[in-house]
Amino acid sequence: MAGTVPNLPLSMQFDKDTGKPLRGGKLSFYQANTTTPQLAYKDTGLTLPHPNPLTLDGAGRVPSFYLADGFIRVRLTNARGSVQFDEANLLVIGPSSGDGGGGGSVDANAVFQIGDVLWLDKSGVRAGWVRDNGRTIGSASSGATERANADCQSLYTFLWENFADGICPVLGGRGGSAAADWAADKQIALPDKRGCVAGGLDDMGNSAANRLASTPVVVGGVLVAGAVVGENTHALTSAENGPHTHGITDPGHHHGGSASGNTQGTGAGAAYQGREIGTGDTANATTRITINSSGNGTPHNVVQRTILGTFYRKL
Repeated sequence: MAGTVPNLPLSMQFDKDTGKPLRGGKLSFYQANTTTPQLAYKDTGLTLPHPNPLTLDGAGRVPSFYLADGFIRVRLTNARGSVQFDEANLLVIGPSSGDGGGGGSVDANAVFQIGDVLWLDKSGVRAGWVRDNGRTIGSASSGATERANADCQSLYTFLWENFADGICPVLGGRGGSAAADWAADKQIALPDKRGCVAGGLDDMGNSAANRLASTPVVVGGVLVAGAVVGENTHALTSAENGPHTHGITDPGHHHGGSASGNTQGTGAGAAYQGREIGTGDTANATTRITINSSGNGTPHNVVQRTILGTFYRKL
């Protein structure tokens, strides 16, 4: 789970040139045999990151720290930057599981991990967390709008590696790695969940259910984690209207006819003369019948009843 480098935590370091306590010295951590920074933590659960580098106290002592399992590069300098030692491939010593020493172990599944999301029906900030509000995080020199601090580095890496630029864009463009962009003081945007409701991917490890096949896609796609789909309001199209009738108003009307010749009738003791009425042409007749229309196309609300709060993301 986590360990440390033997003989360093809480030890007193001395300047190799002067022999004096290495007060204000800098202890930096990198991935083994590289110059890629790697964080040290204040707790065995690796949830509370130290600044990188660590600063030795006034007596030259190294603060207690914990590291992920494996190998690591450790570099120590004095306050002026003079290198005291630089070990490229040290083994991190500590239990990966079970109990360590006389104390109980910490179940990694029982604590929040970097990048975890928590929804709470509250607003405002939360210590150790940032908000998925579309603002940015970055280094202390980055000018990030949600949080600019060294403790953002692990989450910065998590976002960089797990979300495409369409969901978590890097301001100024993505470089070759998260470490390079962090070192360049670039900001990365948090996912933007403002006004959104959480939903399930259309496949979620299974075959696609096609329940979101006709859903409008705003960012990403129905199989992409962090994507934004759907809409809050919608104007019906003609095809979406159900079968219905329109009211008809008829104030009374007539059809014009035309006469065609005279007729002479004969009968027993009586004669008559009449006019034969022909068929009238009604192609251009005015009937004054109107078909009443209704509706104005105003988009209607399709948001379900929803409790509002804040999506927090673990640093």
